Amino acid sequence: MRSPTTRARAVSLLLAGALGALTLSAVPAAPPAGAATPAPGAAAEAAAAGTPYLVGRGIADVTGEAAEAGMMGYSSFDQKATGIHQRQRSRAFVVADPGGSRVVYVNADLGMIFQSVRQGVLAELGRRYGSLYGERNVLLSATHTHAGTGGHSHHIAYNLASLGFQKDTYRAIVDGIVESVAKAHDDLRPGTISLGRGELTNASVNRSRTAFDRNPAADRAAFPGGIDPAMTVLRFRQGGEDVGAISWFATHNTSLTNKNTLLSPDNKGYASYAWEHDDQGVRYLDDAEGFVAAFPNTNAGDMSPNLNLKPGSGPTEDEFENTRIIGDRQYTRAKEIYERASVPVTGAVDARLRYVDMEQVTVDGRYTPDGREHRTCPAMVGASTLAGSVEDGPAIPGFTEGMNSPVAKLLEPLRIDPPEWLVGCQYPKANLVPTGLVSSVVPATPSRLPVQIVRIGQFYLVAGPAEYTVVSGLRIRRTVAAELGVPLENVLMQGYANAYSQYVTTPEEYDLQQYEGGSTLYGRHTLPAYQQEFGSLAAAMRDGDPVDHGPLPADHSAGQITLQTGVVMDNPPGGKSYGDVLKAPAAAYARGATVTAEFVTGHPKNNLRRGGTFLEVQRRDGDRWVRVLDDGDWDTTYRWVRLNGVLGTSKAVLTWRIAPGTAPGTYRIVHHGDSRTLLGRVTAFSGATAPFTVR
Repeated sequence: MRSPTTRARAVSLLLAGALGALTLSAVPAAPPAGAATPAPGAAAEAAAAGTPYLVGRGIADVTGEAAEAGMMGYSSFDQKATGIHQRQRSRAFVVADPGGSRVVYVNADLGMIFQSVRQGVLAELGRRYGSLYGERNVLLSATHTHAGTGGHSHHIAYNLASLGFQKDTYRAIVDGIVESVAKAHDDLRPGTISLGRGELTNASVNRSRTAFDRNPAADRAAFPGGIDPAMTVLRFRQGGEDVGAISWFATHNTSLTNKNTLLSPDNKGYASYAWEHDDQGVRYLDDAEGFVAAFPNTNAGDMSPNLNLKPGSGPTEDEFENTRIIGDRQYTRAKEIYERASVPVTGAVDARLRYVDMEQVTVDGRYTPDGREHRTCPAMVGASTLAGSVEDGPAIPGFTEGMNSPVAKLLEPLRIDPPEWLVGCQYPKANLVPTGLVSSVVPATPSRLPVQIVRIGQFYLVAGPAEYTVVSGLRIRRTVAAELGVPLENVLMQGYANAYSQYVTTPEEYDLQQYEGGSTLYGRHTLPAYQQEFGSLAAAMRDGDPVDHGPLPADHSAGQITLQTGVVMDNPPGGKSYGDVLKAPAAAYARGATVTAEFVTGHPKNNLRRGGTFLEVQRRDGDRWVRVLDDGDWDTTYRWVRLNGVLGTSKAVLTWRIAPGTAPGTYRIVHHGDSRTLLGRVTAFSGATAPFTVR
């Protein structure tokens, strides 16, 4: 038996992030007085224009705390944010049919959508729009980047690396998602949607091939290379104008390793940036509508972008270059498919959602490998999870006794030995932490989870709150397609949706207890349980029947704690003021060079500048300075560096890699920041370098 201190150390390393890594009425209820509504007669306008839908798109910033905050996704307490490489964003689409039914689809540059975030978003949407947008017709999904700030869950297992709940990051995420939905709502116009399909074979590799190979030949035959190469693209148009795209493809958003400490949307975020910014000319800080390109995941549980099957390796040995290459491959292929997307999306808009207690599902023999009835189990994290996914995140080294970490306080409730019946239920999993039992004391991992199906015409999204391996996704899709009586290709698995509960493997994969199997919380029959529940939803949708919402998850917002210290105060170094330049750029640069400037600054936690920026690259245009880049751009970085923790001094290190196509001219670097006094007063400041030339 593992000693308490060893177990605490194991749990702290494990749960810090390695764990990650409707019936709509024909006419929705009217929003409350004062709430925003679509233009009068919008549905009639769409019908008169001969277009089947109203479509709207929106985008907003969801970037969290950029320094001295634990990051979400890997098992590394040392991975604390030190700045921003690119800002993270939420992309939203609203689709309504002429009958008035509508759905909201959101894809955000986050590691996961936690139940806490969904609860916060739905509460705010309810305040704004009444019953127009709610549990059943809102689908929230994440790209699964591992380079964002953590601490936005209400379950302790997912907040350890961030030393507990981080309310400012949580608010940035909730507010950003709501803002993106509001923009999409306000953007609703008559439009059309078309569907395109293709394959991408050089942006993923199976990181758990030995487990994949345990599946029956009929399943493996669907994926000859061990990967899911399918890319599915929806093309959105308003009138004759292209306004957006959603491009689904299965690969982990983990090109950046746990050595990186800059916030980033990773490879899928780069794909969005390449399409929106580079191709369509979107400037995120401009108050103007623009093209929105979302790159969500599907069943990516065993799909890695690290083509050489080790962290930060493949196709090069530079993790940032890999991020760009894998992202560019997704963008390039998606745009090709988009441009020839010729299948019109037609038909009703609809959705179903039910909450299921995944720890207490009786699974019918129709869905189990042996044809007999089985049950799921209270959640348990397997010891094999300690190995990590060595292809995306290094294995955890040996443990040490006498853990002297403040996180030990958070771990006290996790020291529970499971009873024999639970060990038997989870067999052959070796126990690390029985989080289902822990949750009777403190919310550790969720049990009441949302399962959802969203229909847009002939296209169906099966939204699940986990990371599904490719064969798991295939089996769920087959189940749903059979119930609906539609072609398999019209049913897509949307993982990382509406909540998070780690992995879902097939029973055959589970038996091998690789990392993904050890992280399949509810036992060997987790996947069959999902097949059963999604099948039931599909049948209700097919028959036009309503569904009961099931056992609603609890609201755990009260009692959240954090052990992460906040900002006490800032101070400038002696003789300096905030915004002063500590290191100036050279007088001139050639294209391809890197400009570096350092400024006296305050802590970025004083103001996350959501929807703003900590840096600008400005170009002189006559007698004015024009912003050309900011901290959301690929070629810039913002780093925060602590100079003296006692005195509260710090500096901002801003860099700009001058791209080959940069226009010659006169430029300067500008830093925006905020300082805090000992009494808590926060004051904004800005500083700028002297001009320099780019030849």
